[in-house]
Amino acid sequence: MNPTAIGFGAILLWATLALMTVGAVAVPPFQLTAMCFAIGGVLGLIWSAVTGRGFGGRIGWQPWLLGVGGLFGYHFFYFVALGNAPPAEAGLIAYLWPLLIVLFSGLLPGERLLQRHIIGAVVAFGGAFAILSQADLSFSGEYAFGYGAAILCAFLWSSYSVLSRRVGQIPTEAVALFCLATAGLSAGAHLLLETTVWPTTTLAWASVIGLGLGPVGIAFYWWDIGMKRGNIQLLGVASYAAPLLSTLLLIGTGAAPFTLNVAVAAVLITGGAGIAAGAFSRG
Repeated sequence: MNPTAIGFGAILLWATLALMTVGAVAVPPFQLTAMCFAIGGVLGLIWSAVTGRGFGGRIGWQPWLLGVGGLFGYHFFYFVALGNAPPAEAGLIAYLWPLLIVLFSGLLPGERLLQRHIIGAVVAFGGAFAILSQADLSFSGEYAFGYGAAILCAFLWSSYSVLSRRVGQIPTEAVALFCLATAGLSAGAHLLLETTVWPTTTLAWASVIGLGLGPVGIAFYWWDIGMKRGNIQLLGVASYAAPLLSTLLLIGTGAAPFTLNVAVAAVLITGGAGIAAGAFSRG
């Protein structure tokens, strides 16, 4: 299967994140992260055992730093951002990561960053802005710490994504180990910062398992494949479809209303992806 299409699959799974999280909302964020990454990591171990591919021998410290720093670092600072700034503003800043992926991709050997990639990413970011700005955005200086954490989120995830191509010799199965390490670190953060709250309903447990299998499981394996072997610029721009599709899922289930902002976002994100893909180029 085409690696870019597999990367798109990760974006589709991430679009279900908000809907699935609704059922597990009572579970503290670091505890939920630990539970979900543990499921995702075990899933990867099973996949590796079934395929017999293993982890490609000894994994050096650099891939470990990249993998764990990207997975755990992003989620840690994302929660810090949400805890120290209004969610809409923090989320919008954190969602600079697809644009940064496009820009950073120009630093990779053999990659060409074209004007249409940059224009497409900026247009698509406008679509994300249209969705996330439905709340009042003030960007007050009192939340500077939270905004800084959100900026760090964007840099961590975009750097992890782009640099994955530099360690392309490390098989995707190794992501299972990074997930398990992230689960362990998240559990430690939970014990230090939170009070344990276990799911109490079938829906809550199903939500946790669903998150661990999908958007916090398979999605990271598929994203690794897309980043290492797919069209990295197109995947970066297409990532802005995740908040749009997430909103559309919430609308479809009656959890959110349809607004003009959503329609504008759909046009901008689709148009941005089309520009980046060269759909509107002559010839």
